[in-house]
Amino acid sequence: MRLIKRTLQLLLLVKEPPRRTAFAFALGVFLGFSPLIGLHTLLGLLLAQYFKLNKVTLLVGVYVNNPWLVVPYFGFATWFGVWLTGLPEGTTIPHLGLREVFSLDFWRELVSQYALLYPVIVGSSVLAVAFGLLAYPLCLWGIRRFAPHRVEHGG
Repeated sequence: MRLIKRTLQLLLLVKEPPRRTAFAFALGVFLGFSPLIGLHTLLGLLLAQYFKLNKVTLLVGVYVNNPWLVVPYFGFATWFGVWLTGLPEGTTIPHLGLREVFSLDFWRELVSQYALLYPVIVGSSVLAVAFGLLAYPLCLWGIRRFAPHRVEHGG
């Protein structure tokens, strides 16, 4: 709940039309949940520059998916992708325990499961689109609700 409150507080500081702010935030949310791990910030800055969007607003959206959420999110995205596409032939899901993560055998087994990349990409892409589409109306509602004086023109 604190994350939502703090995110809205940051978005309310932006001095741009509500729709433009909501679009930048939603685009950032989409990027943050996309499968392009490691490129979120760079892509966010490039797209903000290209579309002339507020960089801070877009990056706030990118960082909604923070380090505490990455592992559970991609775990769910993988499951969702497998549900959508099926488990690739010859693929097994390795046992995941904290102790096993520190063993070389675990990492060898994990790398050998490269076929799971397809379900991960599909699952996280579908979820990224859904979260981005959901972020726009929620952000717009929050701005209009808590900053009704914001001007609508230009966005």
